[in-house]
Amino acid sequence: MSETATVSSRGQITLPSGLRKLLGIKGGDVVILEHRRGEIVLKPGVVLEIQNYSDAQIARWDAEDRLDEKTRARILDRASSSR
Repeated sequence: MSETATVSSRGQITLPSGLRKLLGIKGGDVVILEHRRGEIVLKPGVVLEIQNYSDAQIARWDAEDRLDEKTRARILDRASSSR
């Protein structure tokens, strides 16, 4: 599918409705633009929320995931014997 769009004086373009529908792009969605060999490639993007964790929460997870010495030795022994 090929469409034509005009670039405004502010550098903006309006995506034709047929392409938006085809790609499932709605108002407010994020798109990715890539330069490839003299062409601009546009594709739908994804935004993921980033959560910030406190140092205390990370330390608690580290403590919960820590192996006891017997388990750690068994895993290291198994890993070294499989080489």
